[in-house]
Amino acid sequence: MFSAQLTTDINQAVTRSLCEDLGVNTLNDITSSADITAELIPANEQSVATVITREDCVICGVEWVNQVFEQLDSVLADSAAQNTEITWFVNDGQTVKANTTLFELKGNARILLTGERTALNFLQSLSATSTVTAKYVERLSGTKTKLLDTRKTIPGLRLAQKYAVTCGGGVNHRIGLFDAFLIKENHIAACGGITKAISTARQNHPSKTVEVEVEGIEELTEALTAQADIIMLDNFTPEMIEQAVTLTQKISAGKTKLEVSGNMTFDTLTTYAKSGVDFISVGAITKHVNAIDLSMRFV
Repeated sequence: MFSAQLTTDINQAVTRSLCEDLGVNTLNDITSSADITAELIPANEQSVATVITREDCVICGVEWVNQVFEQLDSVLADSAAQNTEITWFVNDGQTVKANTTLFELKGNARILLTGERTALNFLQSLSATSTVTAKYVERLSGTKTKLLDTRKTIPGLRLAQKYAVTCGGGVNHRIGLFDAFLIKENHIAACGGITKAISTARQNHPSKTVEVEVEGIEELTEALTAQADIIMLDNFTPEMIEQAVTLTQKISAGKTKLEVSGNMTFDTLTTYAKSGVDFISVGAITKHVNAIDLSMRFV
Protein backbone atom coordinates (compact mmCIF):
# COMPACT_ATOMS: atom_id res chain seq x y z
CA MET A 1 0.00 0.00 0.00
CA PHE A 2 2.78 2.40 0.98
CA SER A 3 6.08 2.99 -0.74
CA ALA A 4 9.20 2.15 1.24
CA GLN A 5 9.96 5.87 1.43
CA LEU A 6 6.54 6.68 2.91
CA THR A 7 6.72 3.78 5.38
CA THR A 8 10.07 5.05 6.64
CA ASP A 9 8.69 8.58 6.81
CA ILE A 10 5.72 7.42 8.91
CA ASN A 11 7.97 5.59 11.36
CA GLN A 12 10.30 8.55 11.75
CA ALA A 13 7.52 11.12 12.08
CA VAL A 14 5.76 9.10 14.77
CA THR A 15 8.99 8.56 16.70
CA ARG A 16 9.79 12.29 16.58
CA SER A 17 6.32 13.21 17.79
CA LEU A 18 6.31 10.71 20.65
CA CYS A 19 9.76 11.82 21.81
CA GLU A 20 8.64 15.45 21.64
CA ASP A 21 5.54 14.74 23.73
CA LEU A 22 7.40 12.68 26.32
CA GLY A 23 10.48 14.88 26.61
CA VAL A 24 13.03 12.28 25.53
CA ASN A 25 15.62 12.03 22.78
CA THR A 26 15.00 8.50 21.49
CA LEU A 27 12.25 5.91 21.61
CA ASN A 28 14.33 3.75 23.95
CA ASP A 29 14.41 6.60 26.48
CA ILE A 30 10.63 6.31 26.97
CA THR A 31 9.69 4.76 30.32
CA SER A 32 6.40 4.20 32.12
CA SER A 33 7.08 7.34 34.17
CA ALA A 34 7.55 9.60 31.12
CA ASP A 35 3.82 10.43 31.11
CA ILE A 36 3.44 11.63 34.70
CA THR A 37 -0.36 11.89 34.51
CA ALA A 38 -0.84 8.40 33.05
CA GLU A 39 1.41 7.12 35.85
CA LEU A 40 -1.44 7.85 38.28
CA ILE A 41 -3.30 4.85 36.80
CA PRO A 42 -2.50 1.34 38.12
CA ALA A 43 0.23 -0.16 35.94
CA ASN A 44 -1.78 -3.19 34.80
CA GLU A 45 -5.13 -1.44 34.27
CA GLN A 46 -6.76 -2.59 31.01
CA SER A 47 -9.20 -0.35 29.15
CA VAL A 48 -11.24 -0.02 25.96
CA ALA A 49 -11.54 3.29 24.10
CA THR A 50 -13.26 4.46 20.94
CA VAL A 51 -12.46 7.38 18.67
CA ILE A 52 -15.21 9.24 16.82
CA THR A 53 -15.29 12.16 14.41
CA ARG A 54 -17.54 15.06 15.31
CA GLU A 55 -17.72 16.29 11.72
CA ASP A 56 -17.99 14.94 8.18
CA CYS A 57 -14.57 14.17 6.74
CA VAL A 58 -12.42 12.06 4.42
CA ILE A 59 -10.20 9.79 6.49
CA CYS A 60 -6.42 9.79 6.25
CA GLY A 61 -3.86 8.65 8.81
CA VAL A 62 -4.66 5.03 9.67
CA GLU A 63 -1.06 3.83 9.52
CA TRP A 64 0.20 6.80 11.58
CA VAL A 65 -2.20 5.86 14.39
CA ASN A 66 -1.15 2.20 14.16
CA GLN A 67 2.50 3.21 14.42
CA VAL A 68 1.92 5.34 17.52
CA PHE A 69 0.69 2.37 19.52
CA GLU A 70 3.10 -0.12 17.95
CA GLN A 71 6.02 2.05 18.98
CA LEU A 72 4.69 2.66 22.48
CA ASP A 73 3.99 -1.06 22.91
CA SER A 74 7.56 -1.84 21.87
CA VAL A 75 8.97 0.08 24.84
CA LEU A 76 6.16 0.04 27.42
CA ALA A 77 4.18 -3.21 27.09
CA ASP A 78 5.37 -5.99 29.41
CA SER A 79 4.91 -8.61 26.68
CA ALA A 80 3.58 -9.02 23.16
CA ALA A 81 0.41 -10.47 24.66
CA GLN A 82 -0.27 -7.07 26.23
CA ASN A 83 0.12 -5.09 23.00
CA THR A 84 -2.62 -2.66 22.07
CA GLU A 85 -5.37 -4.06 19.85
CA ILE A 86 -6.71 -1.64 17.25
CA THR A 87 -9.90 -2.37 15.33
CA TRP A 88 -10.57 0.00 12.44
CA PHE A 89 -14.07 0.58 11.10
CA VAL A 90 -12.95 2.92 8.29
CA ASN A 91 -10.17 3.13 5.70
CA ASP A 92 -7.99 5.90 4.31
CA GLY A 93 -9.86 7.73 1.56
CA GLN A 94 -13.28 6.86 2.97
CA THR A 95 -15.86 9.62 3.42
CA VAL A 96 -17.59 9.44 6.80
CA LYS A 97 -20.34 11.36 8.54
CA ALA A 98 -20.15 13.17 11.88
CA ASN A 99 -20.38 10.91 14.96
CA THR A 100 -18.99 7.90 13.10
CA THR A 101 -16.83 5.59 15.23
CA LEU A 102 -13.48 5.38 13.47
CA PHE A 103 -11.64 2.79 15.54
CA GLU A 104 -11.51 0.99 18.87
CA LEU A 105 -8.52 0.49 21.14
CA LYS A 106 -8.03 -2.28 23.71
CA GLY A 107 -5.00 -2.40 25.93
CA ASN A 108 -3.05 -0.97 28.82
CA ALA A 109 -4.80 2.21 29.99
CA ARG A 110 -1.51 4.06 30.46
CA ILE A 111 -0.40 3.31 26.91
CA LEU A 112 -3.77 4.29 25.44
CA LEU A 113 -3.66 7.67 27.15
CA THR A 114 0.02 8.28 26.43
CA GLY A 115 -0.55 7.72 22.71
CA GLU A 116 -3.91 9.48 22.45
CA ARG A 117 -2.84 13.00 21.52
CA THR A 118 -0.04 12.02 19.14
CA ALA A 119 -2.33 9.58 17.32
CA LEU A 120 -5.19 12.06 17.05
CA ASN A 121 -2.86 14.87 15.94
CA PHE A 122 -1.81 12.87 12.90
CA LEU A 123 -5.31 11.63 12.12
CA GLN A 124 -7.04 15.01 12.48
CA SER A 125 -4.42 16.91 10.48
CA LEU A 126 -4.09 14.45 7.60
CA SER A 127 -7.86 13.96 7.43
CA ALA A 128 -8.18 17.75 7.21
CA THR A 129 -5.95 17.76 4.13
CA SER A 130 -7.80 14.87 2.46
CA THR A 131 -11.17 16.44 3.29
CA VAL A 132 -10.44 19.86 1.78
CA THR A 133 -8.80 18.18 -1.22
CA ALA A 134 -11.98 16.17 -1.84
CA LYS A 135 -14.03 19.38 -1.81
CA TYR A 136 -11.79 20.97 -4.44
CA VAL A 137 -11.83 17.80 -6.56
CA GLU A 138 -15.63 17.73 -6.42
CA ARG A 139 -15.64 21.35 -7.54
CA LEU A 140 -13.70 20.31 -10.66
CA SER A 141 -16.06 17.46 -11.58
CA GLY A 142 -17.34 17.71 -15.12
CA THR A 143 -14.07 19.21 -16.38
CA LYS A 144 -10.84 17.63 -17.64
CA THR A 145 -8.81 19.57 -15.09
CA LYS A 146 -6.99 17.71 -12.31
CA LEU A 147 -6.16 19.21 -8.91
CA LEU A 148 -2.46 19.38 -8.02
CA ASP A 149 -0.86 20.01 -4.65
CA THR A 150 2.29 22.09 -4.10
CA ARG A 151 5.37 22.13 -1.86
CA LYS A 152 3.57 24.45 0.55
CA THR A 153 3.28 21.77 3.21
CA ILE A 154 3.70 21.59 6.98
CA PRO A 155 7.44 21.17 7.72
CA GLY A 156 8.24 17.52 8.39
CA LEU A 157 4.96 16.28 6.93
CA ARG A 158 5.65 16.59 3.18
CA LEU A 159 5.12 12.93 2.26
CA ALA A 160 2.27 12.55 4.74
CA GLN A 161 0.34 15.45 3.27
CA LYS A 162 1.12 14.36 -0.29
CA TYR A 163 -0.43 11.00 0.59
CA ALA A 164 -3.43 12.76 2.17
CA VAL A 165 -3.99 14.68 -1.07
CA THR A 166 -4.28 11.40 -2.98
CA CYS A 167 -6.76 10.11 -0.38
CA GLY A 168 -8.91 13.13 -1.24
CA GLY A 169 -8.69 12.45 -4.97
CA GLY A 170 -6.00 14.99 -5.81
CA VAL A 171 -2.79 14.47 -7.79
CA ASN A 172 0.72 14.99 -6.49
CA HIS A 173 2.93 17.62 -8.08
CA ARG A 174 6.66 17.07 -7.62
CA ILE A 175 7.61 15.83 -4.15
CA GLY A 176 10.58 18.16 -3.75
CA LEU A 177 13.43 19.87 -5.52
CA PHE A 178 14.95 16.59 -6.70
CA ASP A 179 12.33 14.78 -8.79
CA ALA A 180 11.26 17.34 -11.42
CA PHE A 181 12.20 20.76 -12.77
CA LEU A 182 10.07 23.80 -12.01
CA ILE A 183 11.80 26.72 -13.70
CA LYS A 184 10.45 29.96 -12.29
CA GLU A 185 11.05 33.66 -12.84
CA ASN A 186 14.31 33.91 -10.89
CA HIS A 187 15.70 30.71 -12.45
CA ILE A 188 14.92 32.10 -15.90
CA ALA A 189 16.68 35.38 -15.14
CA ALA A 190 19.76 33.64 -13.72
CA CYS A 191 19.95 31.09 -16.56
CA GLY A 192 19.70 33.64 -19.34
CA GLY A 193 16.21 32.96 -20.62
CA ILE A 194 13.52 30.31 -20.95
CA THR A 195 15.02 28.50 -23.94
CA LYS A 196 18.47 28.28 -22.33
CA ALA A 197 17.01 27.05 -19.03
CA ILE A 198 14.96 24.29 -20.68
CA SER A 199 17.87 23.21 -22.87
CA THR A 200 20.22 22.97 -19.88
CA ALA A 201 17.63 21.03 -17.89
CA ARG A 202 17.33 18.47 -20.71
CA GLN A 203 21.10 18.10 -20.86
CA ASN A 204 21.53 17.71 -17.10
CA HIS A 205 18.64 15.31 -16.42
CA PRO A 206 17.10 13.98 -19.64
CA SER A 207 14.54 11.77 -17.87
CA LYS A 208 13.12 14.45 -15.57
CA THR A 209 9.91 16.35 -16.28
CA VAL A 210 10.60 19.97 -17.23
CA GLU A 211 8.04 22.53 -16.15
CA VAL A 212 8.44 26.27 -16.65
CA GLU A 213 6.47 29.17 -15.22
CA VAL A 214 5.43 31.95 -17.61
CA GLU A 215 3.82 35.31 -16.95
CA GLY A 216 2.51 36.23 -20.39
CA ILE A 217 1.73 35.04 -23.91
CA GLU A 218 5.19 35.93 -25.23
CA GLU A 219 6.90 33.77 -22.61
CA LEU A 220 4.35 31.01 -23.24
CA THR A 221 5.22 30.97 -26.93
CA GLU A 222 8.93 30.65 -26.14
CA ALA A 223 8.31 27.83 -23.64
CA LEU A 224 6.15 25.96 -26.16
CA THR A 225 8.77 26.35 -28.88
CA ALA A 226 11.42 25.05 -26.47
CA GLN A 227 9.18 22.02 -25.82
CA ALA A 228 8.60 22.23 -22.09
CA ASP A 229 6.63 19.26 -20.73
CA ILE A 230 4.39 21.42 -18.57
CA ILE A 231 3.87 25.17 -18.56
CA MET A 232 2.58 26.94 -15.47
CA LEU A 233 0.45 29.97 -16.24
CA ASP A 234 1.06 32.29 -13.32
CA ASN A 235 -1.66 34.83 -12.53
CA PHE A 236 -3.22 34.59 -16.01
CA THR A 237 -6.75 35.95 -16.38
CA PRO A 238 -9.44 33.55 -17.68
CA GLU A 239 -9.26 35.33 -21.04
CA MET A 240 -5.48 34.88 -21.23
CA ILE A 241 -5.85 31.21 -20.31
CA GLU A 242 -8.24 30.64 -23.21
CA GLN A 243 -5.62 32.20 -25.50
CA ALA A 244 -2.97 29.98 -23.95
CA VAL A 245 -5.01 26.80 -24.52
CA THR A 246 -5.56 27.69 -28.18
CA LEU A 247 -1.89 28.54 -28.70
CA THR A 248 -0.74 25.34 -27.00
CA GLN A 249 -2.91 23.23 -29.27
CA LYS A 250 -1.51 25.06 -32.29
CA ILE A 251 2.19 24.83 -31.42
CA SER A 252 2.48 21.55 -29.49
CA ALA A 253 -0.68 19.71 -30.61
CA GLY A 254 -1.51 19.19 -26.94
CA LYS A 255 1.78 17.47 -26.05
CA THR A 256 2.64 20.24 -23.60
CA LYS A 257 0.36 20.30 -20.56
CA LEU A 258 -0.91 23.53 -19.02
CA GLU A 259 -1.11 24.26 -15.30
CA VAL A 260 -2.80 27.28 -13.75
CA SER A 261 -1.50 28.69 -10.48
CA GLY A 262 -1.64 31.85 -8.41
CA ASN A 263 -4.41 33.31 -6.23
CA MET A 264 -6.63 30.31 -6.89
CA THR A 265 -9.69 30.11 -4.64
CA PHE A 266 -12.46 27.58 -4.22
CA ASP A 267 -14.95 30.00 -5.76
CA THR A 268 -12.88 30.77 -8.88
CA LEU A 269 -11.81 27.18 -9.53
CA THR A 270 -14.44 26.25 -12.11
CA THR A 271 -13.96 29.48 -14.06
CA TYR A 272 -10.36 28.51 -14.77
CA ALA A 273 -11.10 24.81 -15.27
CA LYS A 274 -13.69 25.49 -17.97
CA SER A 275 -10.95 26.98 -20.14
CA GLY A 276 -9.60 23.48 -20.72
CA VAL A 277 -6.32 23.54 -18.78
CA ASP A 278 -4.87 20.22 -17.65
CA PHE A 279 -4.03 21.11 -14.05
CA ILE A 280 -4.82 23.63 -11.35
CA SER A 281 -2.39 23.75 -8.42
CA VAL A 282 -3.65 24.94 -5.05
CA GLY A 283 -1.37 25.55 -2.07
CA ALA A 284 -4.28 26.02 0.33
CA ILE A 285 -5.09 22.31 0.49
CA THR A 286 -1.88 21.63 2.41
CA LYS A 287 -0.91 24.93 4.04
CA HIS A 288 -4.31 25.88 5.51
CA VAL A 289 -5.10 23.00 7.84
CA ASN A 290 -8.27 23.16 9.94
CA ALA A 291 -7.96 19.99 11.98
CA ILE A 292 -10.90 17.61 12.01
CA ASP A 293 -12.66 17.45 15.40
CA LEU A 294 -11.99 13.98 16.84
CA SER A 295 -12.67 12.59 20.29
CA MET A 296 -11.43 9.56 22.23
CA ARG A 297 -13.48 8.17 25.11
CA PHE A 298 -13.02 5.20 27.42
CA VAL A 299 -16.02 2.86 27.39
